[in-house]
Amino acid sequence: MSGINKVILVGHLGKDPEVRHLDGGVTVASFPLATSETYNKEGKRVEQTEWHNIVLWRGLAEVASKYLQKGKLVYIEGKLRTRSFEDREKIKKYVTEVVAENFTILGRKSDFEAPSERENTSHKVENEYTDHEDPSGDLPF
Repeated sequence: MSGINKVILVGHLGKDPEVRHLDGGVTVASFPLATSETYNKEGKRVEQTEWHNIVLWRGLAEVASKYLQKGKLVYIEGKLRTRSFEDREKIKKYVTEVVAENFTILGRKSDFEAPSERENTSHKVENEYTDHEDPSGDLPF
């Protein structure tokens, strides 16, 4: 029996997506996503925020670069990937990322429009995007 690697997050973008174009024309976008939980501790309400590294590939990265900006609320489905690299001092480091398989923009109707389309409301924009290609063969790391 194989395992399940599924992540579902709802949170706010910590900054605009950073978009790169790799050899072969493959597009990758990444950004931090903040999720927050609240709980009571000794009668006081406490909020705890977690930061997640989100990575999107190909067409999904292109759509994210057009419609997502810092502060937007999004629903993301994906899977966890851990990769390693050497820093400048040749020390091996590990980073865990959420490789997004799809996302949905949540919030006001204006959040579903690209910034240039807010003035021209004649464009209809779908709010769910999916990229089913497996990026594992094109990882640049």
